[in-house]
Amino acid sequence: MDTQSKARAGRSPTAFPSVVRAAPEAQPVLAVQDLKTYVFSRDGDRVVKAVDGVSFTLGRGETLAIVGESGSGKSMTALSIMRLLPPGARTIAGRIGFNGEDLLQKTEAEMQAVRGGRIGMILQDPMVSLDPLYTIGSQMAEPLRFHLGMSGAPAHGRTLELLDSVGIPEPAARLGQYPHQMSGGMLQRIVGAIGISCDPELLIADEPTTALDMTVQAQFLDLLEELRERQNLSLIVVTHDFGVAARLCDQVMVMYAGRVVERAPVREIFDRPRHPYTRALLSSIPRSGGTSGRLPTIEGQPPDAASLPAGCAFAPRCAFAIDACRRENPAESWVGENHVARCLRVNEI
Repeated sequence: MDTQSKARAGRSPTAFPSVVRAAPEAQPVLAVQDLKTYVFSRDGDRVVKAVDGVSFTLGRGETLAIVGESGSGKSMTALSIMRLLPPGARTIAGRIGFNGEDLLQKTEAEMQAVRGGRIGMILQDPMVSLDPLYTIGSQMAEPLRFHLGMSGAPAHGRTLELLDSVGIPEPAARLGQYPHQMSGGMLQRIVGAIGISCDPELLIADEPTTALDMTVQAQFLDLLEELRERQNLSLIVVTHDFGVAARLCDQVMVMYAGRVVERAPVREIFDRPRHPYTRALLSSIPRSGGTSGRLPTIEGQPPDAASLPAGCAFAPRCAFAIDACRRENPAESWVGENHVARCLRVNEI
């Protein structure tokens, strides 16, 4: 094992990266402004505000974690960027600036050229991403042919190179195999290889470690970090796990009920969380060497996004809520350099 591998192996799941990243370029790779994606029922009587006014930027080589409970809007935000929305969902407002181009203004044909080429995506379940009827080699060659016009020997060589880069043993033999012949960890690496096959500028990983055991999770996170550093990728990681955010990311964006409730550099989030929801999520993380007993939990359930309460959506579950919180919908407030939180009592907590 080399020195770099030993260092990674000894790092705790919530250790912060020691790499000092270069300052982001003047124009961000991704600039999302007031993005709103709603899900409409067939009769139009029910509207779920899945993404409700989300804004953030991401520089070249930076990594952003989008964190929150199920239903918070984090995956729908990622799908909105890719313009791969489920039936009934529609982006009704906002701007998705990708290297200065608004993705929402592109035709579907233009977006097909972006997806899988300039923007790659890794879904949480590789068995959904991979077709069981086709070999790994044919599925890896498809984006090379579509986006790069590559076929034959060059495409074969590229697929071998990609499998080797993500640590797949005997890559030549794997190309002729089918998804069911491989483990979950190996399939996730293959999906990662497909995601970076066309040298994207942005890679979105949606819950990439959920289906993996702890050992394979750590290996895959190391792989993502290596890919980011090697290719200077901008990376978005959608996760419910703050450990993943701490291990891999520069910035953290916490979402609740379709809105961003806090956004800050990863150290700021862990050292000085300013939103009660962020604090509650962090306090529920098991700590090594911590006291025994029951972990703190967040009482209640996330609200129905189709009938949000008046005022702050988190107020019914918040230990710090006052009457004003149930009446007023808080705006984002700057609470530090590159640190914003959406809470009426942000300066009191």
